[in-house]
Amino acid sequence: MFGSGRYSGLRVIKEALTGHKGWKPAWRDPEPQAAYDTIIIGGGGHGLATAYYLAKEFKGSRIAVLEKGYLGGGNVGRNTTIIRSNYLLEGNEPFYEFSLKLWEGLEQDFNFNAMVSQRGIINLYHTDAQRDAYTRRGNAMILHGADAELLNRDQVRAMYPFLNFDNARFPIKGALMQRRGGTVRHDAVAWGYARGADARGVDLIQNCEVTGIRTEQGRVTGVDTTRGFIGARKVGVAVAGNSSRVMSHVGLRLPIESHVLQAFVSEGLKPLIDGVMTYGAGHFYVSQSDKGGLVFGGDIDGYNSYAQRGNMPVVEDVAEGGMSLMPMIGRARLLRSWGGIMDMSMDGSPIIDRTAVEGLYFNGGWCYGGFKATPASGWCFAHLLATDRPHETAAAYRFDRFRKGLMIDEKGQGAQPNLH
Repeated sequence: MFGSGRYSGLRVIKEALTGHKGWKPAWRDPEPQAAYDTIIIGGGGHGLATAYYLAKEFKGSRIAVLEKGYLGGGNVGRNTTIIRSNYLLEGNEPFYEFSLKLWEGLEQDFNFNAMVSQRGIINLYHTDAQRDAYTRRGNAMILHGADAELLNRDQVRAMYPFLNFDNARFPIKGALMQRRGGTVRHDAVAWGYARGADARGVDLIQNCEVTGIRTEQGRVTGVDTTRGFIGARKVGVAVAGNSSRVMSHVGLRLPIESHVLQAFVSEGLKPLIDGVMTYGAGHFYVSQSDKGGLVFGGDIDGYNSYAQRGNMPVVEDVAEGGMSLMPMIGRARLLRSWGGIMDMSMDGSPIIDRTAVEGLYFNGGWCYGGFKATPASGWCFAHLLATDRPHETAAAYRFDRFRKGLMIDEKGQGAQPNLH
């Protein structure tokens, strides 16, 4: 066993009384070995979770995670921290419910405070048709073992009396609520998985960009990196918005486009929103952080981009959505914003599958759902890497669903990635 030892309240007290001299680095900074059994490209939430579960649950060894920058520097640290399992379709709901159950036990599992806060999430509805759609979704959630409640107007008003209930165009008529939804500290998720993987012997290699993937007679043999060639029997790719770039090293084109998604934080305010809220009449979602800032977001920038920054039209659109829902926030100042690169698939649902190259596996196409999926994504990808079979909750996330016409189009938007 490697690592910095087990964290506990008693240990915090002991270190406080002894000048904090006993703390060790949370994970090692190893040099890459010549070869590994499994290499995972991408040191974000999904890559780190995969390494953690591969070592812990599937007893894998000789595992390395290669990250071109620093661990957790991508989308896992650039999101609005929401977790939920309020999906409709059979291909999605069991997977995201599995993920939410993993979230519920995650902190005890990897011995790190990820600040999992199941404060509840509500999706507002504004028309009778939207109410009927949410009723259907709620029933689908319950059938798959999740929790769901349909709230009326008065119940929502009791929770958030400051909302614009009498908006002439979009009156609030009620909401679909999942009480087990909530938020998680995004950075802590990366740190917890990294620490847990390192403790089980996984090499976490930072500043190691993959520049090529070598194959021989249709089988992967390793990767070229900025720190030299590293051999591998199996290679898993989990790089979110950079998926197309990495997979191009073996000549594979993906049914994915990359778009930037912006997120925003306001100045600190007094307690205002104790849960997570989404606006049914526009793409706007909001929660409040422990520091008091409103954390919110909306649509992606509609053009293809690998930039981790967005443009003003979307800033204006998101602000308009917030103002329509809560007019009083117009007096709050925007503190900062950032962007993450979304891997938008053709039907809005992810892919966890083997590729045509033997020994090469892919995890991507997460669209807006990447953060909330982190534990289940890691578990299911580790299952695939260890057994060469898809996990039962991810059986629908195959490449061939597009050829077979088995799309999982949660929003019913058709084959246009920027609309999902």
